[in-house]
Amino acid sequence: MAKSGMWQRAAAVAAKAPPERNRVVDLLRALSILAVVVGHWLVAAPYVENGAVTGGHLLGIAPWTQWLTWLFQVMPVFFLVGGFSNGMSWAASVRKQGNWPDWFASRVRRLIAPVLPLFLVWTAFALFGAAAGVERGIVKMAAQLALIPVWFLAVYLIVTALTPWTHAFWRRAGFLSVVALIAGAVAIDVASLRFGVPYVNFANFLFVWLAIHQLGYAWSEGRFAGRGRALAMGLAGLTALLLLVRFGPYPVAMIGVPGADLSNSMPPTLALLALGIAQAGIALTLEPILRRWLESDRAWTAVVLVNGMIMTIYLWHLTAFVAVVTGAWLLGGAGLHSFPATSDWWLARPLWFALYIVATVPLVVLFARFESPGREPVDARQVPHWRLVAGLLMICAGLAMTAAISIASPLGVTGVRLWVVALPFAGAALIRFGPVYSLAKR
Repeated sequence: MAKSGMWQRAAAVAAKAPPERNRVVDLLRALSILAVVVGHWLVAAPYVENGAVTGGHLLGIAPWTQWLTWLFQVMPVFFLVGGFSNGMSWAASVRKQGNWPDWFASRVRRLIAPVLPLFLVWTAFALFGAAAGVERGIVKMAAQLALIPVWFLAVYLIVTALTPWTHAFWRRAGFLSVVALIAGAVAIDVASLRFGVPYVNFANFLFVWLAIHQLGYAWSEGRFAGRGRALAMGLAGLTALLLLVRFGPYPVAMIGVPGADLSNSMPPTLALLALGIAQAGIALTLEPILRRWLESDRAWTAVVLVNGMIMTIYLWHLTAFVAVVTGAWLLGGAGLHSFPATSDWWLARPLWFALYIVATVPLVVLFARFESPGREPVDARQVPHWRLVAGLLMICAGLAMTAAISIASPLGVTGVRLWVVALPFAGAALIRFGPVYSLAKR
């Protein structure tokens, strides 16, 4: 009944979609996040060794699997879709004589709402775990693993905040704006990798992701209407990626590998930008085929259904992973005795994935309500610029610190870095948003 009810609600929403809506945008958003989920579940490969659980990493244990990251590292597609959506939304706001504070405050609320319950749950886990005498290192490892997904929201919020200026850059310079950002990424990698300039590589969190975001603007304005340009872009990106990996200093893996000297994702490199351009070109080449497929009511309803909970799936899928692995450990290490990448380990993946899905479903049912904040309260409008900027910086700092050092601490009385937990909540409150509003609407 519940499943039928969810499908019927999704079908009702799907039927209301205007005919001019580009359904491929919604499809790519869902597919990109689901690919990341599958990738995380695959590369995290814990196993029992000498009576203890070891946090194995598939890419380090079986180097050939690093090539798979070219398929599963699809965050560039999410930023492409973000550029499309942000460009369309900001252009509509400008036509209605809207302003940046109102426009951006609304987007911040929608993005941060699903994150706050995740923080609350893992803060409680860390507090009670420390009080119960659970080894601090285990609590820290579990919390950090489960909260890894929040890092990208910090970057995406900043990229979204810059939309009025990057969109104006696009309208003025067109594809030259993309070229300029690519040139910036090249300069940063040269300064970092060739001349060893410290910390400058973090600038590529902007240059790389903004370049992909600009391509979303181009897509929203029909600049890839013919397959030729999209296909050429995809082939150019793929060729550049192959050359960079073959002759440059860049590793094959498009995500970090434990022990590797260089990561292509933290911070992003020119190689990841090339992958993003390739993925964007391929996706846009397939757009006509995907459009025809999405004309089916069943296919479009399925996309709407998944999109209605996609951020919840993304945020909670590693919590489900931790729960399943913890349960297996409490059952005597059931299923954890196979060494990663062996034939037994691969044969067991379908069963483990089924368990991850089963563990994720109730979390999605419970927390997906926070993904649709509903109508904004009147007093949430007209947020002063300084509060909006300060709130954004606090939120992003909290999300970044969570991914970098974890909310759990091996020291202190509480076992929690309360200042890290407080930052996103304080930032959200500064933008006149809080969990009380989300709960009140229910």
